[in-house]
Amino acid sequence: MSFSSKIFVRGLATSAKQWSPIKTVTIIGSGLMGSGIAQVAASTGHKVTVVDQTQDIVDKASASIKKSLSRVVKKKFPDDPKAQQTYIADTMGHLTLQTDAVSAVKSADLVVEAIVENLDVKRKLFATLDEAAPQHTVFASNTSSIPIKDIAVATKRGDRFGGLHFFNPVPMMKLVEVIRIPETSEETYNALEAFGKAVGKKTVQCKDEKGFIVNRLLVPYMVESIRLAERGDASTRDIDVAMKLGAGYPMGPFELLDYVGLDTIKFILDGWHESDPTNPLFQPCESLNKLVKENKFGMKTGEGFYSYDK
Repeated sequence: MSFSSKIFVRGLATSAKQWSPIKTVTIIGSGLMGSGIAQVAASTGHKVTVVDQTQDIVDKASASIKKSLSRVVKKKFPDDPKAQQTYIADTMGHLTLQTDAVSAVKSADLVVEAIVENLDVKRKLFATLDEAAPQHTVFASNTSSIPIKDIAVATKRGDRFGGLHFFNPVPMMKLVEVIRIPETSEETYNALEAFGKAVGKKTVQCKDEKGFIVNRLLVPYMVESIRLAERGDASTRDIDVAMKLGAGYPMGPFELLDYVGLDTIKFILDGWHESDPTNPLFQPCESLNKLVKENKFGMKTGEGFYSYDK
């Protein structure tokens, strides 16, 4: 029996207790996160459809997934080229990539949204999908900073709505945060948690609070590191070394800031500050704002708190 056949969602079309296995997953957005979620879901036997805006985008996503799988199989089957080829072929065989989101959700048991971090765009998408998806379909967002409840209000299925926050790079990172809003039914939460486990992740439960667990702790930590350097208490390099060797972190806060993207961190911080302006942890950060204004976002632009060879 495959992992996907062990996951169940309560059918809500009638008052009777009907159950349907989660076999089909539609992922909206084929960027790093969407492609990563698609890869792990397809590799565990789920039928996965990935949707993005143009054929060129989804073609690039397909190539990216194949490239990622080629790295996975070298570790998974280091001395077995035939097993490597079979694994890649089987995984890609579970994947379909297309540009029509409405048609893609019509047979979906689960829809995972992994698009731009813009509330209005997410609401518009889910409102459209809500009309097209079957009644039993569970909706989830992979947002890292926007409250799930603020997205779910665009639909009529709050009881079948939750959060599945994966981490980048998805094939390597073992955690997924499962977020519930007050309306999320127990059946929906259990289905989301079971899906996370089925794709090989360790799940943790969290209420719909800013940043959930990881980012709620991580973003203030990184921003406080910037403020520590701004005050001249220590250099960025020494802060990084201290946290790696003294706290055992794999990356220092400034290395992590540049890796995640300074524009992303600023976006999260600005949103939290707007919703909770008196919280000292969410106050704007001068150095961060300056670098983002100069289009120095970190590794992806070649310069942030450090400089990189593009």
